[in-house]
Amino acid sequence: MKLFFLRFFTWWSGATFGTLFYTSRHGEKVGEDEFGNVYYRSRGGALDPALGIERRWVIYNGQSEASMIPPGWNGWIHHTVDVPPSAETYAPREWQRAHMGNPTGTPAAIRPSGSTLRGGHRQPTGGDYEAWTPGG
Repeated sequence: MKLFFLRFFTWWSGATFGTLFYTSRHGEKVGEDEFGNVYYRSRGGALDPALGIERRWVIYNGQSEASMIPPGWNGWIHHTVDVPPSAETYAPREWQRAHMGNPTGTPAAIRPSGSTLRGGHRQPTGGDYEAWTPGG
């Protein structure tokens, strides 16, 4: 019952019924990435009359977060490349890191040294800063 209401009322926790219905009628599955996101395009590569190009979209596995699209699929979904990664034989170089989504707002957020959220001892100011006090 909870899944029904989530699919009916929220778009950020996965595909809505409308998106699933549109995808079943007009979509053609192109591939899937390592995060479980599924990529679609208009059936038969038909051009969208309003856009003049084929329509491409993704159904996220879980939370709808655009930073969870790997670089290869990001290029395809934004029409930068014509061939989807599922139709290529791509092997990452040894110096390339695995894709990581944006961790901002999560416990895994990147906190550089000097950040007030990092905790611990902070370095003192350089001595050229004098705090303003009201009425002073």
